[in-house]
Amino acid sequence: MDELRPEQERDDAREDTSSSEEPIDAVINRLAAYSDAVEDEGHAVEDVTNAVEPGAEEPVLELAGEPRRFGRLRNRERAPKSPKERKEKRAKRLVGLKIGSSQIAAAHVVNNGAPELVEAAREPLEPGLVVAGEIRDPEVLGDALKRFFDLHKLPKNAVRLGVSNNRIGVRTFEIEGISDPQMLENAIRFRAEEVLPIPLDQAVLDYVVLDERTAEDGTEWRRILLVVAYRDVVDRYLQACRRAGIQVVGIDHEAFALLRALQPPSDRVDSAGALVAVTIGHDRTTIAVSTGTHCEFARVLDWGGWSLNVAIARELDRAPTEVESIKRQLSLSGPTQIEGLSDEQVTKVRDGVQRALTGFAREIVSSLQFYQAQPGSHGIGEILMTGGAAHMDGLPEAVGELAGVPIRLGDPSRRVKLGPKVDLAEQPGSYSVAIGLGIED
Repeated sequence: MDELRPEQERDDAREDTSSSEEPIDAVINRLAAYSDAVEDEGHAVEDVTNAVEPGAEEPVLELAGEPRRFGRLRNRERAPKSPKERKEKRAKRLVGLKIGSSQIAAAHVVNNGAPELVEAAREPLEPGLVVAGEIRDPEVLGDALKRFFDLHKLPKNAVRLGVSNNRIGVRTFEIEGISDPQMLENAIRFRAEEVLPIPLDQAVLDYVVLDERTAEDGTEWRRILLVVAYRDVVDRYLQACRRAGIQVVGIDHEAFALLRALQPPSDRVDSAGALVAVTIGHDRTTIAVSTGTHCEFARVLDWGGWSLNVAIARELDRAPTEVESIKRQLSLSGPTQIEGLSDEQVTKVRDGVQRALTGFAREIVSSLQFYQAQPGSHGIGEILMTGGAAHMDGLPEAVGELAGVPIRLGDPSRRVKLGPKVDLAEQPGSYSVAIGLGIED
């Protein structure tokens, strides 16, 4: 999702901080489906989660020979920019803001040629403020955001916010025989009413044209990526940001930011398979599929690192809040000694985690099978896993073995140049979405 305001309007917003009180529609109009450039036509958000059918007992995925990387497709021709405009574009600074259920993460990125991460920060968040990607108390969260930005001296005037939950998602469909832009938009809204599970008067939506061609008989064909969000979900995020004095210049689906963080844009390679990115959060996991030029599929699972806490706590007859350190010490790749636990207890813990991961792996396979059932889908080329829980020793490989698909750990620090003050030595995957939100490709 892009920022869609003209250059002059963005300049005025920098000078007038009162713009943080702008109505929600003014910000919602800056929602876009995928790319990062202000001059791009933003388009797209809707939930595919409920449409995913459970996988079979032993599901099989179509694999490809080589991985395909993430990129984007531009939708229209543009007038050449002046050298000054190009310089301003290259030097753009953004703060990517990821508000999770257990922590806030921010990445200050300077987009001057290769993106440079000049500052990264994360802090624990009071439990219950954000649950399953939805804000319960915007005022308290706003105060927490203000303290966070002030403590880490992060700029508040150019923030791109990530959103992701089961009421926000992505869907693709095709439209034929329409060339007029206004008629196309009307047709997309009409189709949205057919495929979306919520009334459009309660939603904010945008779209992007992923692919287009003209048949021999002159019929025009377009494939559309549609994104939809409940208006109240977005509104609560913006309320919290306004209270914190944060100027939101763009709102992005976390799936798109995740892909940007893990792979640079590249041209599509027909012989390669799709890139699948999986990020494990505290109470939810986001899956994104890219075929090299755009995100084709996204799903949010109600499963996160907390699910492992629950599994461990059950085996030890403890509270989930008491086993975080045990989870961090556990290894799935070999024998482990954990302080305070006997060898028998460690074995029970590992078995409990394996059972939890079995259900998780089935959800991933089910999601990818649903993607591959769509017209124009591709084989799976590579699966990258990130997020805090993904740093458990051997976890990506264990999930890959259960799913029957190789999975490796994704590292967002490889996508950016690290500034002298940045240290991502501990769980860099926790910054993946925030870094992707800050990148302008």
